[in-house]
Amino acid sequence: MKRLVILSVLAGLISCSTPKEEETTEVKSYTEDWESLKEYEIPQWMKDSKFGIFIHWGPNSAAELYTDWYPRWMYLDSGNVNPQTGKITTSKPHPAVAYHREKFGDQKDFGYKDLIPLWTMENFNPVEWVDVFKKSGAQYVVPVAEHHDGFALYESSVTRWNAVDMGPKRDVLKDLTDEIKRQGLICGVSSHLAFNYNFYNQKAHFDTGDPQYADLYAPPHQMGDSVTSEWLAEVWWPRTKEIIDKYDPDILWFDFYLDRPEFVPYHKKLAAYYYNSGLKRNTDVVLQTKNFRFESYKKGTHMLDLERSKMDSIRSEYWQTDTSIGKNSWYYTTNWKPKEAGELIADLVDIVSKNGCLLLNIGPRKDGIIPDDQKKTLLDMGKWLKINGEAIYGSKYWEVFGEGPTRSATGHLSESKNKKFTEEDIRFTTNDGYLYAIALEPADDEVNIKYLNSGKMKVDKISLLGYEGDIEFDQNEEQMTIKLPQNTGLEHSLVFKIKI
Repeated sequence: MKRLVILSVLAGLISCSTPKEEETTEVKSYTEDWESLKEYEIPQWMKDSKFGIFIHWGPNSAAELYTDWYPRWMYLDSGNVNPQTGKITTSKPHPAVAYHREKFGDQKDFGYKDLIPLWTMENFNPVEWVDVFKKSGAQYVVPVAEHHDGFALYESSVTRWNAVDMGPKRDVLKDLTDEIKRQGLICGVSSHLAFNYNFYNQKAHFDTGDPQYADLYAPPHQMGDSVTSEWLAEVWWPRTKEIIDKYDPDILWFDFYLDRPEFVPYHKKLAAYYYNSGLKRNTDVVLQTKNFRFESYKKGTHMLDLERSKMDSIRSEYWQTDTSIGKNSWYYTTNWKPKEAGELIADLVDIVSKNGCLLLNIGPRKDGIIPDDQKKTLLDMGKWLKINGEAIYGSKYWEVFGEGPTRSATGHLSESKNKKFTEEDIRFTTNDGYLYAIALEPADDEVNIKYLNSGKMKVDKISLLGYEGDIEFDQNEEQMTIKLPQNTGLEHSLVFKIKI
């Protein structure tokens, strides 16, 4: 078993000032084994952050319908293969097949590659974007570096299919990460490339079957085949290293398919390489991955991410939910169904009370505009966090996450099964000697909290964040009853502050 070795590193070479740890002259170097990687700890700056912004944007934004997996769906005329099982799930063509043919032309002549010039970005202003993110109360931002389509939103020496050599002819990722850093937020990037090998339906009557485009649509093979070691070594790993080396992300997020058996030889290699890259610039970095197919990363060696799902109890190790403002989409689409701020604030509180954080996605239009409904949701969340942030940022979970009848559905992509929170649903956090009792969907007149009964703890005073007046309350052996003041102007979840 390899042992940890000691290295000297130069201080000050960091990508973002925000997550910098205390400077040291000696640090541990990680080696490619689980014993070494279990020495990793999620840094405190990540545990304190609680709320981040995800950005899905790229050539498929130009399609404006069926955009999430448009590059895949536009070719699925038959044989829809489940990416998890490799089995054919339906023989019906996806609606995107006919949509594409009618809007753009036959897939043989006008394929996904031909959408790249239509991603125009003429109104893209990273300064305005990041200003909105800051006003939303987000502490970190994770732009997509490359999605399943295989198109790099950065300057690449590995693939010609990148945003500098074609399409917008600019390093989109650099434009964003530079501005994120300049405005003092934590910088992250995401990679979804692992699924690229099996993303496209390769057929002779599509351009995906043309060998000259194999460097975008993947080498010829049957959909669902195992990823080859050659593709991993020559495509996936060099491009992953390139993102790490060129953009110094403080958070590196990976989508599913990394948790497939073919990627096992790279799990420890990736973690060690990335963690050591952080050490070289004196920054503790965060690797966020999914363990959907199997436990690709052992507990204590990474940060667990759950897609469109939450925990139903406290998890002692810090974790993350990623979801979208769009109920039905990650990328912009004309039939986008937005979530409102109140719903997302309640989700954020629920997640934080169970030792997690929320990564919330936006889907800008192809021209670079963040739609008004998405912007309003973000700004409304920012107003709430400006008042109630002390119960969120830097907080910790309490001995119980809360009370009430509404439980969170668990399992991959389970959020659609969640029921709306009720007046009885309360969540707890603690920070700097105070307990925060948060009514997720408060009633108009009073809030009842069973946990805060007189037998549990004696409370002398309660304050309501955002309200200057006194709060009347009563404790008995069954519960605490808080009388709500009227006309406070407060919206969404109410936060009561109690001295412990």
